Amino acid sequence: MRYTPIYLACAVLAQTLPAAVLAAEPNDDQTAPAPAQAAPAATPPKAAVQVVETFGRGQSRQVQNISRSDMAKLVPGSSPFKAMEKLPGVSFQSADAFGIYEWSTRLSIRGFSQNQLGFTLDDIPLGDMSYGNHNGLHISRAISPENLVRVAVSQGAGGLGTASTSNLGGTVQFVMQDPSEAMGFQATETVGSENTSRTYARFDSGAFGNGTTFYLSGTRQKTDKWKGVGMQNQKMFNSKFVQPIGDHTLSGFFNYSDRNEVDYQDLSLEMTGRLGYDWDNYAPDWSRALAAAKGNYSGGVTTLDDAYYLGRGLRKDKLGALKLDLDFGDGFTAKASAYMHHNDGQGHWFTPYTPSSATVPISVRTSEYTIDRHGLIADLSWDFGNHAVRGGFWWEKSEHDFQRAFYGVSGYPDDSHFLTDPVAVAFKQKFDTTTTQFYLQDTMTFMEKRLKLNYGFKSPKATTDATSLVGTRAAGSITAKKSFLPQVGVFYSLGEGDEVFASASQNMRAYQPGVAGPFSQTQSAFNAGTPNLKPETSITTDFGWRFRRDGLQGSVALYHTDFSDRQLLVATCSGISGCPSTLVNVGKVATNGIEALAVFKLAKDLSWLNSATYNRSEYKSDYMDNGKLVPAAGKQVVDAPKTMFATELTWEDHQSFVRVGAKYTGERYYTFLNDQGVPAYTVATLSAGMKWKKLWMLKEASVQVHVNNLFDKTYLATIGSNGFVKSDPTGTFQTLLTGAPRQIFLSLSGHM
Repeated sequence: MRYTPIYLACAVLAQTLPAAVLAAEPNDDQTAPAPAQAAPAATPPKAAVQVVETFGRGQSRQVQNISRSDMAKLVPGSSPFKAMEKLPGVSFQSADAFGIYEWSTRLSIRGFSQNQLGFTLDDIPLGDMSYGNHNGLHISRAISPENLVRVAVSQGAGGLGTASTSNLGGTVQFVMQDPSEAMGFQATETVGSENTSRTYARFDSGAFGNGTTFYLSGTRQKTDKWKGVGMQNQKMFNSKFVQPIGDHTLSGFFNYSDRNEVDYQDLSLEMTGRLGYDWDNYAPDWSRALAAAKGNYSGGVTTLDDAYYLGRGLRKDKLGALKLDLDFGDGFTAKASAYMHHNDGQGHWFTPYTPSSATVPISVRTSEYTIDRHGLIADLSWDFGNHAVRGGFWWEKSEHDFQRAFYGVSGYPDDSHFLTDPVAVAFKQKFDTTTTQFYLQDTMTFMEKRLKLNYGFKSPKATTDATSLVGTRAAGSITAKKSFLPQVGVFYSLGEGDEVFASASQNMRAYQPGVAGPFSQTQSAFNAGTPNLKPETSITTDFGWRFRRDGLQGSVALYHTDFSDRQLLVATCSGISGCPSTLVNVGKVATNGIEALAVFKLAKDLSWLNSATYNRSEYKSDYMDNGKLVPAAGKQVVDAPKTMFATELTWEDHQSFVRVGAKYTGERYYTFLNDQGVPAYTVATLSAGMKWKKLWMLKEASVQVHVNNLFDKTYLATIGSNGFVKSDPTGTFQTLLTGAPRQIFLSLSGHM
């Protein structure tokens, strides 16, 4: 089947401003979020607080939601992570205004990094969203944000049925919007700073035949880098259908993404002082790049690694699924999903360490990925008496290839496409991973549902067989499994809007194949370390109170996590050199924290959101690195700010809105000994919009203005882009990226 004509036909105009939808909460006895077309959440009878987060009411663990209307107030095309970052416990960093430049995106929740969390889209696993793809894809490529209806964030631990083997910490569940039952066409055009142009269009068929509905949408986004030269472009196609079959429903989706992004240069603390925060790679000055590769530096450059000619990331993804929801009556339901995902990816880096010829001391070094994975997810539900029993399984087969190759260049190069026929291959590996997971859970209710107790367990197993086809990197087999990972929770409603909850859960993280796991070591290191290697595990406990009053609602949560056998890949050379990493077991980590969220109703159309986080995540063990003791005990975990605070003031009526917000992020370390880090910073945003009903031929029209980084703050956003090191006394390790400056965007949308 050829998809290109569909992409081109659909990629013409963009999003509508959706009406506010307060998302319903998934219950603890559900494994997936509530239906995509969620009903409005209950609100107090007086002075209802107009917010887009609901606070996990009825849950026995910390859960909060971001609704479609809240995401619609971001710059169109922004990652849903941008909307999540105001929630307590959530830290999100990116070097671009949209939060979709994948080399730079970093999400952490309660001290757990992005690849220690779990992510799903309509129950389908997205893997751990690592940049070096191995088991999934980033949400920025999985779906256009306009087609999401809700994001459910579980800061502590996700539901037992979540299809993930990476969620040591929390989970993020993205819920796709269903097709509309009314025929219509939506479109939005966004323009702004750095020659940004984004076009999105969606056609809804409306209900026809026996209730069949579907939608098709297309997106075309182009923007220049905010420093240096290069573009970050993406084309997307999304589609979904829903077919009622009596009391049952068949649905499915197919999404396609083609992303091409030019990289920003990784910086060190020393470089920011010598070259400035706006320093970037040489492109399009090929002559200067050639001179530097020969050791002839200019403009303050002193080393080969200060700049390269160019870096680039290319990704093409196809993601699809079919889902059958069955309702047999008498409280017995079932659902089953079959899915597939194919990915082709290349990361390009113009390296001065491998010459193409005697006259051209530069070549293109690539990291090349392919993923072919398919799987099945099935769940059964039975409600009887005061019990709600859930059980199910997940099976996935994934084939992942990864190679490091070099391509010769003779003159001014064009690498804006997938390269073929390398002149050399440094290493090539093939990974076959089979994942199975079974879970069983019961939720019991008492006292007219004021008291709820849920208990259950899951049994994950992930086996990877690796083959080394070229080079000296490791081959072999490794399995991570646990037969019994329990989860228990209790919820009690105190009445008058107050409720308390507590939960405890144990989780395991499977080993990563590819660029970031044990197979990235040498064979000798793998052979020596594997017999004693244990998968990472965590035990998390949550205690919380939710409250709701006239003009105020919110939550407070205390948590503790014991993290065992934490493994970190330690860089042994500069990122471009591509040396085998060292897998280090840093032993135990203990995390204690408190997080609070409150929304005040200040006036009829005015609300004020505040969230605060204190997170103390510390290594509890020293560790050995090449025979030397690293005294890491008592040090704060890398890229885990102790303190965060977010505030957001929103005025909104039926026709217009104005929102101003700010996020404070505390100091973060990129060394295990905490001798180097980046300072705290605060970034503010401003957005405003108006919408009209029945404007000319349109059923609805809107205009929005967005200002990111309102006060043009200069700060270091991403840390760990090239990994982490035990110490960096001279501040020369290049693993930092600057945050985007102030940028302004305008969007116009309509609905026919």
